[in-house]
Amino acid sequence: MKDQKLPILRPGVRLRSQTCTTEVIIVRPGHGTVQLTCGGEPMIDLASQAAGSHDAAAGLDTGSALAKRYTSVSDGTFEVLVTKAGAGTLADRVTPLIFKEAKPLPSSD
Repeated sequence: MKDQKLPILRPGVRLRSQTCTTEVIIVRPGHGTVQLTCGGEPMIDLASQAAGSHDAAAGLDTGSALAKRYTSVSDGTFEVLVTKAGAGTLADRVTPLIFKEAKPLPSSD
């Protein structure tokens, strides 16, 4: 991973995991402080070839759910959407991302 350049997190950028099948799309990049990882390894551009497959780190192997949005605990303006589920945990470095709750729709009564 030392010779691979990490992708810039911009809206619409698609990334994939080096540890599993997880793929995401950046919805909101936040304030630029999040270092997005999956299974303990940095996520790479969808078109990039991994330097080699890595095993997910212990504790970062709980998986990601398809079509769910995740946000960072430290930067609530950061948001990703899972486009392909996998076994690795999405995280900001080693702090797992959390589900972003859907806003309830207003009543139509």
